[in-house]
Amino acid sequence: MHQTELKSGAAYFFQGFELIRTKGLKRFVFIPLAVNLLLFAVAFYFLLQQIDSAIVWLMDLIPNWLDWMKEWLAYFLWPLAVIIILVTFSFIFSSLANWLAAPFNGLLAEKVELHLTGHPLAEGGMLAVIKDIPRTLGREWIKLVYYLPRALGFLIIFFLLPVFGQLIWFLFTAWMMAIQYCDYPFDNHKVPFKVMRTALAEDKSRAFSFGVMVTLFAMVPIINFLVMPVAICGATAMWVDKYRPHHGPLRHPQD
Repeated sequence: MHQTELKSGAAYFFQGFELIRTKGLKRFVFIPLAVNLLLFAVAFYFLLQQIDSAIVWLMDLIPNWLDWMKEWLAYFLWPLAVIIILVTFSFIFSSLANWLAAPFNGLLAEKVELHLTGHPLAEGGMLAVIKDIPRTLGREWIKLVYYLPRALGFLIIFFLLPVFGQLIWFLFTAWMMAIQYCDYPFDNHKVPFKVMRTALAEDKSRAFSFGVMVTLFAMVPIINFLVMPVAICGATAMWVDKYRPHHGPLRHPQD
């Protein structure tokens, strides 16, 4: 039985860590987690292969009279390059992972909702996931179309206005993380994307605090592998408590 008392968005995110360890949900956590791990491991392996070449190229740019610095710089640049790859590419490949794992992310959200409410969706299970793949990927495309023009604008601000631009970019990323993961339970109930955005905007503090935690944990190497399933579970718990009574199925009026 789930709690009806509303929590902060951050608290719902941390609830996701509890839910991924719940008996009966673990096997549905595995696919999003495996997709994230596989993509990041392959990408990180190939990028590491390029570090040596990139460092040699940088060393060649240094004038001969600064040769004494080259060895010191090489030792400094290697770990710096690894850190940059871990932090920067975690965002890029988590976005790709969301596309590939989208149907299974929806299934995980469905099972978490069943666990919390005891009410299954009208159509569920792996067969429904396979049949729903085109529509699910279409929903991901809608999110991408929403994201790209705004990201371009905020990216310009990021470079033009130091500190303030970085803060605005961080907040935009947090908002997009809230949209990305809260959308799965909304989409399971065929709630239109625009309606979902409006619902989140009506309680921005909760959405932002959830998105901020997702963004911060996505920047932490190793832990970022868990962010996708944790965020889906946390967002679904928030859906059950906050949004399901208004946007969920009418066939369960007792909810």
